Amino acid sequence: MTKILNIEQLGKTYRSGTKEIPVLQDISFSIEEGETYSIVGPSGSGKTTLLGLCAGLDQPSSGSVYLCGSELSPMTEDARALLRNQKVGFVFQNFQLLPTLTALENVVVPMELQGLKNAAKAGMDLLDQVGLADRFHHYPSQLSGGEQQRVAVARAFSNNPSILFADEPTGNLDADTGEKIVELLFNLNKERGTTLVIVTHDLELAQKTQTILKLKGGRIAAKEKGFA
Repeated sequence: MTKILNIEQLGKTYRSGTKEIPVLQDISFSIEEGETYSIVGPSGSGKTTLLGLCAGLDQPSSGSVYLCGSELSPMTEDARALLRNQKVGFVFQNFQLLPTLTALENVVVPMELQGLKNAAKAGMDLLDQVGLADRFHHYPSQLSGGEQQRVAVARAFSNNPSILFADEPTGNLDADTGEKIVELLFNLNKERGTTLVIVTHDLELAQKTQTILKLKGGRIAAKEKGFA
């Protein structure tokens, strides 16, 4: 199997005045194409920081990140943004939809940035897949939390990503709605062969993935197999 994400001795330190605060230390792991992977740990363990580094949203203080065959550190910010636009999808806890755009427009924007033809039709197909074909013209403020997250999932898959990062994707949803979103993520992951990396504090959700990476105090505490 081909490794889609390879992390080598990753470290991240923040400076506060004259003090250096280590958030991540000596993190090494790799993820294969098509794998489902979860990163778990208590608040403050460095989960979201690690996700940002893996996706090239932030730069490490030490170590290397290889994403989709490219080492991120030597790349310019524009080059990293291009790689994300072409290969990476994101789902966030707070949805991060553009409030002035309709559900369909939110989904179509990444496709239009790539210059894809028939973006509107592809966007409608995705909204249909997540059960929102009849809500395409609604704005985020007119949708429930669960519906907004469905739009966010459709948008995440709109550029047909090689890898999808989900940061606490069920964190702002009730249990039933969260379960439906998880089912949706895993179904789309299977259909499209997308690698799925989920940051979560929910161990039940983590058990649904093939591999579970446990963080504690900015270090890897354990790596386990899930039930998948």
